[in-house]
Amino acid sequence: MTITRNGTIPAKVRKDAVSASVAFFAVVFVLSFAVLCLLPFVMMISASVSDENIIMTEGIGILPKGFSTEAYKIALKNPRFIIGSYIVTILLTVTGTSLGLFLISMTGYALYRPDFLIRNSIAFFFYFTTLFSAGLAPSYIWMTRYLHLKNNYLAVLLPLLMSPWLIILMRNFMKSLPFEITESGKIDGAGDFRIFISLIFPMMKPALATIGLFLALSYWNEWYNSMLYLPNLDYKPLQYYLYKIVNEAAALRQSLAGSVVIVGALPTTTLKMATAALATGPIILLYPFVQKYFISGIVVGSVKG
Repeated sequence: MTITRNGTIPAKVRKDAVSASVAFFAVVFVLSFAVLCLLPFVMMISASVSDENIIMTEGIGILPKGFSTEAYKIALKNPRFIIGSYIVTILLTVTGTSLGLFLISMTGYALYRPDFLIRNSIAFFFYFTTLFSAGLAPSYIWMTRYLHLKNNYLAVLLPLLMSPWLIILMRNFMKSLPFEITESGKIDGAGDFRIFISLIFPMMKPALATIGLFLALSYWNEWYNSMLYLPNLDYKPLQYYLYKIVNEAAALRQSLAGSVVIVGALPTTTLKMATAALATGPIILLYPFVQKYFISGIVVGSVKG
C-alpha cells in the first residue's frame, strides 16, 4: 500500500480499496443468493431418494434420510408410458415453440409498423383478452363440439400458440428496431415477408430466446388442458401422466388407511418429489442456452409501452 510522506493514503488507493471491498461483498452476496436458489432443488432430490416413513417423522433435509428408490420405482413402473409421455411432451414443446415463435414474431412486427394504420385497434383486442376471459365452459364447448378436438393433441397445442402477453412483449421489443430498416428493404424492392425474414428476423434473437423460453415452459408444464381434452389417449403429456401417478398413490394410501403395513410402504411425499425431479430436470438444461439473450429480451421488451 502506498503512503505519502505525511502518513496519509492517496485518494486513488483508497478508492481502489473501496471498489475491491464492494466487489468482494457483491460476489459473496451473489454466491449466497445462488446457494439459496439451489437449495430447494437439492432438498427435492434428497427427499425423492429418502424413506417415506423417516420423512413423515423427521421432515425433509438437505441429505437423504434412509436411502430409498421406491418413489422412482413407482413413477417408472411402466417404462413404455413414461417414455411415450416424454416423447409427446418433447414433440408438443418443440412444435408449439417453433410455430408460436413464428406467429408471435410476425404479429408483433405487424403491430409495430407505423404504416399499419389499424395496428392500435387490433392491439386493443389482444390487450382486452388479458383483462376478460370467456371462462372454461365456452372454451370446452368450442374445443369439443365445434372443433372436434376431444382426444386430439391439437387441443393442447393450439391454445398455447399465441399469448397476448407475449405478443405485447414482442411488439415492445420491435420498437427498439429502427423502421428505416424496413424502408430500406422496400427501396430495394423486397416484399413485406422478405423484409421480415431477411432483415428483421435475424435482429430479434433476444426477444426470440425470451419468448421461446416462455413458450417452451408453458408446453412442458401443461397438464390442465390435457386433463380436460385427452382423457382416453394412451400416451399423455408428461406433467399430466405424473399428476395421475401422484393422485392414484394418494388415493390408494387414503383408502388403505387402516392397514399400517401397506400404507407405510406407499410413498406419497417422496413420490411427489420424484415426479417433480423427473419433470423439471430436462427443461432446466434449456436455460443455459438462452440465458445471455433472456435478460436483454425482458428488459428491452418491457421498457416501452
